Amino acid sequence: MIGTDTKEVERKVLAILKVLSESQEALGARVIAQRLKNYGVDLGERAVRYHLKLMDERGLTLLAGHDGRLITQKGIEELGDALVGDKVGFAIARIEMLAFRTDFDLDEGKGSVPVNISFFPKRKFSRALGMMKPVFAAGLCVSERVAVAREGQQLGELTVPEGHVGLATVCSIVINGTLLKAGVPIDSRFGGILQIRNRKPLRFVELINYAGSSLDPSEVFIRARMTSVRGAAEDGNGKILANFREIPAACRSIVERVTGRLNQIGLGGLLVMGNTSEPVCEIPVELNRIGMVLVGGLNPVAAAEEAGIEAQNHGMSTVMDYKKLTRIWEL
Repeated sequence: MIGTDTKEVERKVLAILKVLSESQEALGARVIAQRLKNYGVDLGERAVRYHLKLMDERGLTLLAGHDGRLITQKGIEELGDALVGDKVGFAIARIEMLAFRTDFDLDEGKGSVPVNISFFPKRKFSRALGMMKPVFAAGLCVSERVAVAREGQQLGELTVPEGHVGLATVCSIVINGTLLKAGVPIDSRFGGILQIRNRKPLRFVELINYAGSSLDPSEVFIRARMTSVRGAAEDGNGKILANFREIPAACRSIVERVTGRLNQIGLGGLLVMGNTSEPVCEIPVELNRIGMVLVGGLNPVAAAEEAGIEAQNHGMSTVMDYKKLTRIWEL
């Protein structure tokens, strides 16, 4: 049986490997310590250096330059295999941290918003845009604002790999973040596949519980080709990425005000808000609570993948300044 101290060390090692796996370049202890906070891990720079030294000895990381580290193939394998139980819940932790980091001001229309990052092969990006724009036009996205970066440039904390173009799309966690700032507790329950019929939400056909997942459910569904976003955008019938949240019934008026204001600014995402204690899209709702269905921010990317244009997706990735985002039509 693994001792408590040993297990705690392994948990920190896993978090450091996760941070390194998301970077295309070597990272120093200071940057790693900052990014660990996204996973709810509070380690000082000195402590990170200590763990990195142990990880170097185990062959999980490789020293590159003065203080930078890269994850090795062994480290990637360890990340995939080790402490499965500790990886459960990574998704919900990520949602909560990004909601906390969202500081978008509803009145000023500025501040940081959460984004997903996708990397497309450079030669296929123009075609990918052609596949995605009808999805933006149909409103099957959180916002029509995006950010684009070329190889070697950064989107938030991620560097675009060689031979790729990076695309940032606004994530539905923007609603979590703005509601959190308005004093509304929101329970993020599921990511799923929502069936659309005659351009209206019908029912969820697949669900993954955030609290039991180490991955963003949207990434899983896209990889498995379980969506038909293009059909939903073109003729109003298909299956899209969506998320299920719950709020206390007493907060309804605040939620309506906040989401209404977000919509005016161009940050939508709310598809359905149910009635107190009543099911929404066939999902049961707790007593004295209200169910909400939010559109998935990666739907445009899913449409490109349906057309055979594969992307490296990092759902619920980071936050970016809203003012630095560009309308998709200007690309």
